[in-house]
Amino acid sequence: MQAIWLTRISIGFLAGVLIIGLIIFGRPRPIPVDLATVTSGPMEVAIDEEARTRVRHIYTVSAPVAGKVLRISQPTGAERVSIHIGDTVVAGETVLAVMQPMVPGFLDVRSREELRAVLAAADAAIKHAEAEITRIEVVLGLSRSELQRVQVLARTNVASTKSLERAKADAEVNDAALASSKAQLEVRRSERASVAAKLIEPSQGVRGENPEDIVKVRAPVSGRVLRIIQESETVVQAGAPLIEIGDPVDLEIVAELLSTDAVRIDVGAPVRIDGWGGLPVPGRVTRVDPAGFVKVSALGIEEQRVRTTIDFATPATTWARLGHDFRVIVHVVTWKADAVLTLPA
Repeated sequence: MQAIWLTRISIGFLAGVLIIGLIIFGRPRPIPVDLATVTSGPMEVAIDEEARTRVRHIYTVSAPVAGKVLRISQPTGAERVSIHIGDTVVAGETVLAVMQPMVPGFLDVRSREELRAVLAAADAAIKHAEAEITRIEVVLGLSRSELQRVQVLARTNVASTKSLERAKADAEVNDAALASSKAQLEVRRSERASVAAKLIEPSQGVRGENPEDIVKVRAPVSGRVLRIIQESETVVQAGAPLIEIGDPVDLEIVAELLSTDAVRIDVGAPVRIDGWGGLPVPGRVTRVDPAGFVKVSALGIEEQRVRTTIDFATPATTWARLGHDFRVIVHVVTWKADAVLTLPA
């Protein structure tokens, strides 16, 4: 009887432990949740993109002629200039660059021998022209003497009028021939000088000491120097860019947006400008280009981009520290409402 009683007690104890375990471990666990308050307030949807500032009107000063441009950033001397980035220039007064004639190029052996042969031919032509002048001068002297003799005979009616007219004609023809020969001599001398000039060696080139050989490039408009494209002394061709100038106060912002974002932007849309080191500045969209272009992203992905131009909506004093080609962050607002039911994400 005692064994049966102990068995019943053990079974009851195990059943109690099992029930307590099921109660403790079998009940559902609580799930953590976030609580937030649903409110009504303003909301806006914006497109964020990195952009760059730029001067609205940039003037690129180019070389007017081919020649050697002197170094631009240097101490000022005679016929030299010293221009640095940020300097103020005045239209028609400030000298931006000084140019000198180019030094003659080298001649190969064949070209030099050909020119020497042409020079010798020119010398021979000059001697021929001089001899021709001497011959015509002798003939002219004879014709003038004959004219004087016929004129004397004509006064005494010994020579006929026809003989007098023939003598005058011969004198005039010889006089014209002499003038023509002298002109031909000048032509031959000029041809020789041209050939001799082609034989000038680079070491004997023009140094530009003559003021007439100096070309001074002046500022076309007033503003400040934004960039010096060609700073060192070098030989440039006509039209080569030298300096860029503009007005740093007349700034605009250019953002290269994805074409899928650009189609959602209207001209006049508000913009918030920040990320430039100062307080946020308001702006507005002034132009969305009608054509896009392909740009490769940092990850090597080709993206279709559209340039969007933005103007500042506040006076320049609020963003005076900004300059040409500065980095900014623009937030172009595409949708905005004052009372929207909002819930934290």
